[in-house]
Amino acid sequence: MKALLSALALTTALTVPALAIAKPVILTTNMNRYGGDGVYLALYVTDGQGTYMGSLWMAGGKSKYYEHLSDWHRATAGNLAEINGITGASVGAGRQLKITLDLADALFDAGYELHIDAAVEDMRDSPSEVVVPLTTTGAGQPVGGRRYIRDFTYDM
Repeated sequence: MKALLSALALTTALTVPALAIAKPVILTTNMNRYGGDGVYLALYVTDGQGTYMGSLWMAGGKSKYYEHLSDWHRATAGNLAEINGITGASVGAGRQLKITLDLADALFDAGYELHIDAAVEDMRDSPSEVVVPLTTTGAGQPVGGRRYIRDFTYDM
């Protein structure tokens, strides 16, 4: 039941912010200069046990490449309904992805983590390239990525 309520809080905060206590959160992902095509990114949330709770954003428009976002793909079984209406273009090397989303207050300081999977055509995939606990004290603190992402920050 708790997982169901948490999932509802996450999806409600993204689709109908007036129904949940939510705040605008700015997600900023700065890419390294890795020398390849645009990177596909899946931003999603898990609970404290690593259970998938919902997708926040998908950068990259060709669904045939989504399977390379392997942790996200495994968690969702590749269900494209998980990203309906929350997609944008892939992000070029050395560029920045900056999005603002209304996220439920209940996601912060409650053991939830934000994950970012990354994949670039003809290069190595990077599942869970960034994993950051969603805490109020972590806001504004850059977290380094493992391969394609230079750093990621969320601000409230």
